[in-house]
Amino acid sequence: MNIEDLRTFVEVADSGGVTAASLRLGISKSMVSRRLLRLEKEMGVQLLARSTRGASVTEAGATFRDYAARVCAEIDVARDTILPAGELRGRFRVAAPLTFGPTHFADVISKMALRHPHLQIQTCYSDRFVDLISEGYDCAIRVGTLQDSNLIARRIGPIFGSFVASPDYIKVNGSPQTPDELIEHQALMQGTETWQVVDGDKIVSVRPQGRFKADNGVALAVAATAGLGIAALPDDLIKTHLDSGALVRVMTRHPPPPAAIFVVRPPGQLPVPKVRVLTEMLIECFGEGPR
Repeated sequence: MNIEDLRTFVEVADSGGVTAASLRLGISKSMVSRRLLRLEKEMGVQLLARSTRGASVTEAGATFRDYAARVCAEIDVARDTILPAGELRGRFRVAAPLTFGPTHFADVISKMALRHPHLQIQTCYSDRFVDLISEGYDCAIRVGTLQDSNLIARRIGPIFGSFVASPDYIKVNGSPQTPDELIEHQALMQGTETWQVVDGDKIVSVRPQGRFKADNGVALAVAATAGLGIAALPDDLIKTHLDSGALVRVMTRHPPPPAAIFVVRPPGQLPVPKVRVLTEMLIECFGEGPR
């Protein structure tokens, strides 16, 4: 039985279709179909029910999927065990944020590829919330405050941020001094999030209001320089704007609490060497240090 046929079946079963599986595997749809047909012929049973809307596992396929996934996982562990010390190979899928990802994390991922020439790395840069399990990622790099989930997380290092606005906005609207005053201003947000604010030895939550939203930190920084409102952004992202005077810090006595960089991976798995190596390289680059 071909291990790649098993992997392909697991990907199709998990993603719900040939097209999604082909993207995740980096092969053509025709190749996916050939592997599935070959596996079903060898098994002598229909594993997938195909339709114009996708593919769903049959009762037999649902049972076989769990066994196939375990076989693939055991093969991966065995391969990693017998490889020369420190050598990585195979496919490695990483999700990273579009904000910070290309400017901060891409260099680390590129260095990892240089050190391990047999490793096939696929990185998705997006500020949307990527479902690691359903979309078939080995891990994700995330920035901010983690939401409750069943994912396993490793903290890499701190991220410090500030509330900022343009001088023109402050001239017209004033500069908030307290969390209560902040609520009265136009907030530039990614969604309907709650902002956290340091208030003495406490962290308080405020629900800001605003008419401008974007799902990307760079876009929010541009909106802030245009005078549209107050934004809560990582210091590294706005350093150039602060240096030029296009943005200034507000609420300096009540800043956002430090956030962090995390590597998260699906539950129920041992930390595979590929994830462990990336985590160690990120800690080396972004680990604890002075603000």
